[in-house]
Amino acid sequence: MKYLVIGKNGQLGREFVKWLSGGLVESLNRKIVEWVAVGKEECDISDLNQVLELFESVKPDIVINCAAYNLVDKAEEDYVNAVKVNSVGVRNIAFASNKYKTFLVHYSTDYVFDGKKENGLYTEDDKPNPLNEYGKSKLMGEEFLKEETDKFLIFRVSWVYGEGKQNFIYKLLRWAEDRDFLKVSYDEISVPTSTRTIVSVTLKALKEGLEGLYHLTNSGYASRYEWAKKVFKIKQINKFVYPVSSEIFNLPAKRPKFSAMSNEKVSQELNIEIPSWEEELKKLVKGEE
Repeated sequence: MKYLVIGKNGQLGREFVKWLSGGLVESLNRKIVEWVAVGKEECDISDLNQVLELFESVKPDIVINCAAYNLVDKAEEDYVNAVKVNSVGVRNIAFASNKYKTFLVHYSTDYVFDGKKENGLYTEDDKPNPLNEYGKSKLMGEEFLKEETDKFLIFRVSWVYGEGKQNFIYKLLRWAEDRDFLKVSYDEISVPTSTRTIVSVTLKALKEGLEGLYHLTNSGYASRYEWAKKVFKIKQINKFVYPVSSEIFNLPAKRPKFSAMSNEKVSQELNIEIPSWEEELKKLVKGEE
């Protein structure tokens, strides 16, 4: 089996490279694993010719697309580039996957929902209705993908964190360095989800031959305020965190107030129990395996 990871420099791409570098013989049914990882320097996914050249060169059995434009606020003005990566780029990868008979894994977001659901967590059966340009570009990517290939896994993920600077935990700890107290929103609720959980479940899903659309998160849900408090508690940082409405930040992109998704479908399909966000956060912040 030959894997192609696209988007190697993002936090999810780096996590895949780490796992692949460590060897996945046992976790992938003892199949010999070859892999190639590329970043935007090697391939501009918005250029179909570059994508086709990459597939012709690598000839992958499985492609894992971790490439994404995830600057939510910037996408309000820079929506052309958001669409290039999150929509057109996905369509190009899906087209190439179909042409080369490659199985495609792609990641979407909880921001495809508007946050107005009042009777439980979002499931795969709920109708998307994104509020911002980022969410619209990601939903368009899902739709383009399904038009181009029928051999795929789409995982919607939320509040992703791992190694890197483009996540809430990194920003939170930087803010804490030079502020006496922090204001964090209490009315944005979703599921903090680690890159380690995403990679682990993805590989299990590939091993079991899963196909289709699934929500992939850690279990439970939390507000950003609760998340921040938990991070400081684990790291034993004594910092006052003041709960505020998200509206005071006056951010360019409108965000869903409640976008927590249920991982029940993928858990049942794979017969696994995905760790709670608190349990996973504690392990990763403390550096535990």
